[in-house]
Amino acid sequence: MEGSKEALIELAHYKMPFGKYKDAYLVDIPEYYYTWFKQKGFPEGKLGRMMIQMHDIKINGLEELIYTIKREYKK
Repeated sequence: MEGSKEALIELAHYKMPFGKYKDAYLVDIPEYYYTWFKQKGFPEGKLGRMMIQMHDIKINGLEELIYTIKREYKK
């Protein structure tokens, strides 16, 4: 469970390293951007995994969970 908590905290504070939304928190990027990546292919590695997780969070309407984690667990 501790690893899952740490992973969610990291996800809440992770910023996009490139592109149109460079330096934006992943949670602040619109859902359509993730949908586009899903169609074209997510990046390899850690960023891709986090983008897939964020896409799932957004399509299920769970962004508030990430915002709460971001507020309560400062990086």
